[in-house]
Amino acid sequence: MLNKTIAIIGAGNMGSSLIRGILNAKLTSANKIYASGTRIEKLETLKKEFGVNITVDNKEAAKHADIVILCVKAYVIRKVLEEMHEVLHKDQFIISIAAGVTTDSMEKIVGKNIPVVRSMPNIASTVGLGATAIAFGKHVHEQQHDIAVKIFEAVGEVVVVGEQHLDAVTGLSGSGPAYIYMVIEAMIDGGVKMGLPRDISTKLAIQTVLGSATLVKVSNVHPAILRDQVTTPGGTTINAIHELESHGLRSMLIDAVATATIRSRELSELINK
Repeated sequence: MLNKTIAIIGAGNMGSSLIRGILNAKLTSANKIYASGTRIEKLETLKKEFGVNITVDNKEAAKHADIVILCVKAYVIRKVLEEMHEVLHKDQFIISIAAGVTTDSMEKIVGKNIPVVRSMPNIASTVGLGATAIAFGKHVHEQQHDIAVKIFEAVGEVVVVGEQHLDAVTGLSGSGPAYIYMVIEAMIDGGVKMGLPRDISTKLAIQTVLGSATLVKVSNVHPAILRDQVTTPGGTTINAIHELESHGLRSMLIDAVATATIRSRELSELINK
């Protein structure tokens, strides 16, 4: 148990997921969590479900906290940090999930040598199966490093990267769920085209993707080897793979990650100006 007081600034979907994960992992108690937001009805729901403290005043939430987690969009980061500025102090540390906002930018806004952690979680964190990359600003010490990792481990897998890699993380795991949703949707439609009822096709496609990803993870076997294990000479799978390769599936997915990474860099440059 961390036994730290945590402020969740912007208790929307991701903020709510972090609250759920933190409490499920018993990292701290509900009475040590302060959730802020603009929608009082959403906050009241959180209070009823989890028993956390709620407020519509970000500064009020932050002044109680050992850890301030910013679950807000990039375009409001400056406004939020400036309104909390007078209550922030060097014994706290800040974790941000805002895409593209660098630790250097946040450190300059906050001042006071307050440690800043930057993270890139994805939407699967809302069901405890997220993929999160985190990077650390220059004032973060070892204990804060470990705390940040524990918080995001409560909602999925965590990797630590240099901040220069976070745009590539955005292109891969940040945007990646959208690619997989398209794959699932296409598989469902393929089944329907070949005569399966849509509900059955949907169930099979979802379980196939889930099971395949789980097998890669638990077996620790390279995906290419697992693919070969289900590819019989002259069979259905090799013919389907040939069709996918002829249409450039592999290249398209690589290009999708690269394109999203480049756009993330462009947006980051704009944001940090």
